[in-house]
Amino acid sequence: MQTLIEVKEAELSFNGKQVLKRLNLDVKEGEVLAIIGPNGAGKSTLIDAMLGIKQLDSGRISSWTDNMRGGVGVQFQTPSFFPGLDVRDNLKLFAAVNGKCVSNHEIEDVLRHCHLLDAGNRNAYNLSGGQQKRLAIAIALIHQPALIILDEPTASLDPSARNEIKSIIAALAQQQTSVVFTSHDMNEVRKLADRIVFVRDGAVCVEGTLEALLTAYGTDDLDECYELILNGGGL
Repeated sequence: MQTLIEVKEAELSFNGKQVLKRLNLDVKEGEVLAIIGPNGAGKSTLIDAMLGIKQLDSGRISSWTDNMRGGVGVQFQTPSFFPGLDVRDNLKLFAAVNGKCVSNHEIEDVLRHCHLLDAGNRNAYNLSGGQQKRLAIAIALIHQPALIILDEPTASLDPSARNEIKSIIAALAQQQTSVVFTSHDMNEVRKLADRIVFVRDGAVCVEGTLEALLTAYGTDDLDECYELILNGGGL
């Protein structure tokens, strides 16, 4: 299985605080990787570093491609769209930004996949919160990247909207698309992740499959496992 991204001994400080501390992580082709941990643990900073948005103080990040813009699709916590444009035009422009000219057929396919066909002609800023999250994921998918990174894709959504997002991620997994996502929803992590990485205080302290982690901590409850790790447990 090819390694798409490898993070080695990553250290990064921001506003005088060390956010990443000799962090090591790899992302494999075809896997769904969940990055979990408390607020302030460094998850979003790690994603920014993987994308080249933030530069490491030391350590290195290597990628399978020299074209991160074309090879990776990203959904950030706060969606950003081109103002005044409808959903379809936003998709066209974001695809162009990422180096791809998309056909109407490709746009319709992504809209269908993200349950947005009925919203294609609506102004992106007039969508509901759940629709905006789905549009953000559609934008991440529109240029057909090999790797999708989703930063808390279901945060602040109602149960129905969360289920719609989960179904999109599950469909990506079935297509063997590589997915990295962060989440505080352990039910979501349990259902979707092939591998789980727990980040605490800027470093990876535990990682493994769901089954391996539950066995190691002697529980069948991922929420309980999370609490055990949070309170100092490590493998």
